[in-house]
Amino acid sequence: MFMDAKSSDRDLGAPLLILPGLLCDSRMFGETLAAFPGSAVVDGFYAGCDRIEAMADYAIARMPGRCALLGHSMGARVALEVIRKVPDRVERLALVDTGVHPVKPGEREGRYTLRDLGRDQGMAALVAQWLPPMMGFAGLRDEALMDLLYAMAVDAGLATFEAQIEALLHRPSVDALLPTIACPTVAIVGRQDQWSPVAQHEAIAATIPGAQLRVVERAGHMMPAEAPRAFHAGIQEWLAMPAHAHIS
Repeated sequence: MFMDAKSSDRDLGAPLLILPGLLCDSRMFGETLAAFPGSAVVDGFYAGCDRIEAMADYAIARMPGRCALLGHSMGARVALEVIRKVPDRVERLALVDTGVHPVKPGEREGRYTLRDLGRDQGMAALVAQWLPPMMGFAGLRDEALMDLLYAMAVDAGLATFEAQIEALLHRPSVDALLPTIACPTVAIVGRQDQWSPVAQHEAIAATIPGAQLRVVERAGHMMPAEAPRAFHAGIQEWLAMPAHAHIS
């Protein structure tokens, strides 16, 4: 499903398209959809795809002709694969709370430990273990936000989690791709993101020609929902850059 925000008479250029991360859908970006009329989220948890390349094909099939592409967490890795496949359809790129590194030592075991918890005790137990470390200090104390994100992740289901972690564990290398990206690019990260820390985004910004770094204070890995106003300020700056030039 392609989740659209309200339409607007204002000319926004290429529309903003958001690719969600692990266990996430448009509920993660409700305030963003409201703040950027004409924006959209590729919903549906990537229809159970278990490879990043297949997720990119799923997204491409739901993209407008050209877009400003924003990927969050796993969705940023999908966005990079979209850039690899159809670079002419991406006017600008935002990589949010993510990484570009290969699988790290212990990552497979950690993801499978959560998978096995879900198999043994159910999706609710898996999410109860997975979600809190994704949050910043303030987000953890926001009961309404925690309830929203918890319900979203539980709704994704164990089959989705298993497919998406397999996609992440078999993710393609982007080392050769990053230096070739020629559209205005920004890396945005929450200061308290423990899963995808600021240093990873500094490396991304240093590798993509002309890319900029934006750090959002008092937010963790779920920064778009934890600190939407600050997040939206970074998006506004990114969308305001001329499409034919790098951010400088």
